[in-house]
Amino acid sequence: MTQFSNSMAQETSRDVGPVVLLGPPGAGKGTQAKRVMERYLVPQVSTGDILRYNVAQVTDLGVAAQAVMARGELVSDDLVCEMVRQRLSLKDCKRGYILDGFPRTAPQAGWLDALLDDKLFDNPRPTRAWPIVIRLDVDYNQLLLRIAGRRSCPTCGRIYNVHFQPPLVDEVCDVDGAKLVTRNDDRLEVIEPRLAAYQEQTAPVADYYHRTGRLISINGDLPMDEVTKLIFRIIEDHNA
Repeated sequence: MTQFSNSMAQETSRDVGPVVLLGPPGAGKGTQAKRVMERYLVPQVSTGDILRYNVAQVTDLGVAAQAVMARGELVSDDLVCEMVRQRLSLKDCKRGYILDGFPRTAPQAGWLDALLDDKLFDNPRPTRAWPIVIRLDVDYNQLLLRIAGRRSCPTCGRIYNVHFQPPLVDEVCDVDGAKLVTRNDDRLEVIEPRLAAYQEQTAPVADYYHRTGRLISINGDLPMDEVTKLIFRIIEDHNA
């Protein structure tokens, strides 16, 4: 077996534990989560996916959530947390997972700690499976450029940024020549309320983990590959 094969075998057998990526819209959480998944072969646990699955499968939780959403209300923490608990009990989460969209509030973070306090992974030594909490810090003006500059191809799905990764021809896809489009969520009048909502609701999650001494902040303005290296190092040092 080659040195590379040995290295990859080690990474894909490593107990990663829970990983929580925090940061505002446009910070690059989705890209970095995908890279962690590919390196360690652990699943991304998305509350949006879990909710859609339960609704589609007409589970008891899905029926209850559907009724709430039909009234135009937000799904309660009790329902969301129970869906998350059931998802984390599945076999593919045994070595670890990346939480996407959870915890979204400080009470959800406290609930997750209470759950993980009783959940031990199969390690040679007994350890609490406290989450690895990484916050991507990005300058506000940089966030606006990242989000407002995003364009996507409606045909092939390729993503561009007019400021940082522009197409060869302005507003035209390099691959198939289709005219690029701006997602509704990427319009400036939508971005600013999204960032304000993040500060009001989700930023307290970071405060919660800061108080417990488990928040690790990294500079999300660094090049994408540098951010990835820092995240890998944090995960591996945490589980060394």
